[in-house]
Order: sequence, then C-alpha cells, then structure tokens
Amino acid sequence: MPNEPHDLNSSELRDRAVRAARGLEPFDVLIVGGTLVDVATSEMRAADIGLVGPLIASVHAPAGRTDARETIDATGRFIAPGFIDTHMHVESSMVTPRRYAETAVPQGTTTVCWDPHEIGNVAGLDGIRWALEETRSLPLRFLTLAPSCVPSAPGLELAGAEFRAGEMTTMLSWPEIAGVAEVMNMRGVLERSEPMRGIVEAGLASGKRVCGHARGLEGEELQAFASAGIQSDHEITSGEDLLAKLRAGLTVELRGSHDYVLPGVIEALKTLPHLPQTLTICTDDVFPDDLVRDGAMSSVLRRLIGYGMNPVDAIRAATLNAAMWLNRYDLGLIAPGRRADIVILSDLDKIVVDRVYASGAKVARDGSLIGTTDRVSTDAYRDTVKLGKLSAADFSIEIPGMAKARVNTVVSPRFTKWGEATVKVEDDKLVLPDSMLLMAVIHRHGRKDPSPVIGILEDWGHWRGALATTISHDSHNLTIFGRDPEDMAAAANAVIDAGGGMATAADGKVTAVLALPVCGLLSDAPAHEVADDFARLRAAADAIADWMPPVRTFKAVVGASLACNPGPHVTDLGLTDGTTQEIRPLLAASQN
Repeated sequence: MPNEPHDLNSSELRDRAVRAARGLEPFDVLIVGGTLVDVATSEMRAADIGLVGPLIASVHAPAGRTDARETIDATGRFIAPGFIDTHMHVESSMVTPRRYAETAVPQGTTTVCWDPHEIGNVAGLDGIRWALEETRSLPLRFLTLAPSCVPSAPGLELAGAEFRAGEMTTMLSWPEIAGVAEVMNMRGVLERSEPMRGIVEAGLASGKRVCGHARGLEGEELQAFASAGIQSDHEITSGEDLLAKLRAGLTVELRGSHDYVLPGVIEALKTLPHLPQTLTICTDDVFPDDLVRDGAMSSVLRRLIGYGMNPVDAIRAATLNAAMWLNRYDLGLIAPGRRADIVILSDLDKIVVDRVYASGAKVARDGSLIGTTDRVSTDAYRDTVKLGKLSAADFSIEIPGMAKARVNTVVSPRFTKWGEATVKVEDDKLVLPDSMLLMAVIHRHGRKDPSPVIGILEDWGHWRGALATTISHDSHNLTIFGRDPEDMAAAANAVIDAGGGMATAADGKVTAVLALPVCGLLSDAPAHEVADDFARLRAAADAIADWMPPVRTFKAVVGASLACNPGPHVTDLGLTDGTTQEIRPLLAASQN
C-alpha cells in the first residue's frame, strides 16, 4: 500500500470528498440499507455510507442520498471497519504473503502487523528485504515489524543469522518498517544486557512501536519489563494475567491461538467498568488448515463472541483500538475522512463476511478474492536446509561402559521443568523407557557442526513413530521427535529431500510429507492445497502420538525448542534453560 497514510491527503481527493458530502457531486460508491457497527459510540444504527475513491466521504441518515456511480444494497447486513490483526506471523500459516492475502482478505482482515522473525532467523536481513518486497501490491495491508530476537535466545541456540542493535537500526530506517517486533529475550531486557539493551533503545530512538513478549512475567519483573520501554504483550496465560498486563499499561494483543485462555479472559474483562482502550485482538499463529477452514481474525472474533464477549466490543478491539495502538488515524472507524476499509457482514455474531472493501476498492465477495494478486511464484530461499542424509546411528545415544545412567530430562511440553531419570544401557547404547521420547535438534543453517543434539522428554505420551520439522521456533533448525532411530532418520531425510517442511514416519517408512521449500517454512502453493497437505500430515501425526489438549498438542511440537521461554528446552547447542541461561549435559551430575 504505497505512501500510506499520506495518500489520503491529496487536495484533489479531499476536494471531491467535501463536494460529495455536501451533495454537490455524486459518490463513487454508496452503501445503503445496512446497520452501522459504530465502534466509537457502541451504537448499532441505520446509516448509509458514501465513498469517494479510498475515502469515506459521508456517513448519513438512510435514504437521504441516491446519487452515486455504484450503489450497494446492504439491507439486513452489518457494516463494520476492516479487521486489524495486531500481531501475527505469516510463516505460521506456511504460505507466502500473497497466498495469505488471498485467504485472509475475504474473511474480513484488511490490515496485519507481521513479525517475520521466522524468516529473519533463517535468511537474515536479506530475508526481511525479501519479505517486504513480497507484500507490495497486495490487497492486504502489511505493517511489517523489525524482528528483535534473531535468535530468540542468544547463547542458547544458533539461528541462520544474528540481529543486534546495528541491524535493528538499519531495519528501523526503512520506511516500510512499522516498529520493533515482539521482544522475546525477556532475561536480556530485565538484566539490561546486550544485545537486547541496544535493540530496545534503537526502537525507542526511532519513535516507532516496541512490541513485547512477556510470558510468565509478573510483579516486579513485569513492572521492570514495561519500564525498559516495552509497550505491548500477546503472551496472555489467564484472565488475571490479562488484567495485570493491562494494569501495567501494556497494550494487550489478545491472541486467538490459545483458545483455552479466552473464556477466562472474557470473565476477567466483565469485572472492568468498560472495555480497555488498550485491548486489541491478534491471531499470532494460525495453521494453514485452520486458516482455510475457520479463518484468521474472523475466527478469533467468532470465538470471543461465542464465549460471551459483546460483539461491538470485540469488533472495537479489532478495529478502533488497534488503529489507535498503531497510530493510524485513517483506520479502524467508519466515519467521514477515514479510509474506506469496510467489511459487510451478513451475520454479526458468527462474523459471516459478505463483502470486503480495502481503500474503497471491492476486493472480496462471498468468501473469494476479486481478481488475483498478480504475482509470480517465488523461487527465493529454496536452499536453506544445508544438511546431508542422516542415518539411524545419528539418533542413537551411546553411553559406553555403563549398565545404567542418570540423565537430565525435560518434563512437559508447556511450562517445562527439569527432571532426572535412571535409564538402562545395553551394548553401550541407551534404552529409552516406554514413557519417554527422544528430541533431536540439528543445526541446518551451515554455521556450525550439524551433529544432532539429543534430549529426553517426559510427559509427551507414548509415540509409535517419528515426526521431523524445520518449523521449530525460533531458530528453525531441523527437529525430530521419536523413539526409534530408524523412524527418526526416515522422517528427517524426507524433510531434507523436500527442502524443508514436516514429515512423519512409522515402521521405518515415511507416512506423510508437507513440503515447505521457501526458507524451510513456506510454500507458494495455493493456501487450500497447503492446508490439505498439512491436514494429512497432522492426521499422520495423530496416528503416532498420544495428544492430551490443551498442553500436549501437535502445536507443542513446533514450540518445543523455544529457548527464550522459561525452563528447559532442547536446542542445537544442548539442553538449555531459558530462566538461568545454563546449558546442561544429557548425563546428570548425580551418576551412580
């Protein structure tokens, strides 16, 4: 979207809008008969809306005007501002930006705040430049943020690149960059250590937003995190956590990716005298099959309303509150002088989208994009898995000269903690108990020796096969889960052959592959095709793993290596601890 928001300041455009509003010339588009969702006043009122080019020229009483080049009959429908997603990762949907836009715009989303830190972790500054180029001339407005944590936990993992204060200053100098993306290295912020101190200060000096990731912070640490200059958080874990973050002055980007949190959040909001201005809505992460089947922002809004949130409040959080957080006066409200980003809904509670306008242009109707994104398939970054073939021997743990060994383990997929266990050793190789799982992480970016680092997981259920993935937050090294080395090698090699993605294996044979050759994270195939492939992959994973929602889920697989979060995690550097910053060996100190 070139030159925004200044494109609305054209004298010719404003002259036309003023004349149209006064009835001295016709509107370009007149939307009549609908019910306006007025997020400024919380009213639901009958109103007609006149557009001139990308601008809303008039919101007036029904049937007062008929002069327009095109008239849209919205009788029985609701007229709302376009939805604004305040924090998201295109990479989580495993498609390129143009494929994401083709899918999300017909669902009512007209603006997204994209943190491309997955691409940054793989492809560095050149990858961020590519990401910006990929968002040009799309019907979806991308407000792209500068990744702050590449890698997310320096010293505990090694990504494909490293961003420090210099790289952050460079990115913030680009006019397309809207701020600093989620600051995930919480310990670095709290301890005022480099490079996080320099990265946050570069963001503050730019005058752009500095977004946060405050998972688990409370009390003094939460106050300190905000004092450092962090301005937002999406890592909400409960209703009480939401209130604490709001009371700390943070803008909350309430995410839909952790659905089990939402009922408690809504109950907490009901204890407040009014909807906080600092509450916005985001998706954060949406898998491709969920994106195609349920939607992105439309799904979050639908679920919030279903859990008891007032529809106007939900839409306000996703529009006007978001626009105010983004410092975009032109967005988030259907009123004269604002940008004509408009969603026409046939069902308010269920967020059923009929038509979508972006900057006054009709871009979607009845669930389909109008026209095409007019871009060619990308051939960039298809060589990012720099690994040779692996064998079963790579996934065997050798412990010579012992009959049993005491090992360090990582307990639980979420809110991890350290454990210790005694395991048998036969023929100098560890024999994994039935209740445990191997997790191997292999550096795939060519910056260090790619020998597998293997950890032992507890409380992951019993697995009957293996899963390999290059989607492994946030360094996105090749990560393999399994019990049998033959299965683990088969799944890993399938991913390597595909140039990245995900694969499952059982009985030594590959059972499903999802090819994601762009950065090992994305596909440029249509979203519905990626969704179908992903659904097959997820079904194959269901056949080999025992999930137990909401903690032990498929989604936990891609976050199991997230070293910046509190507690232990397996990375390409070892068994790390995001709280203490230590790296422990597999063999525990308390050997018998």
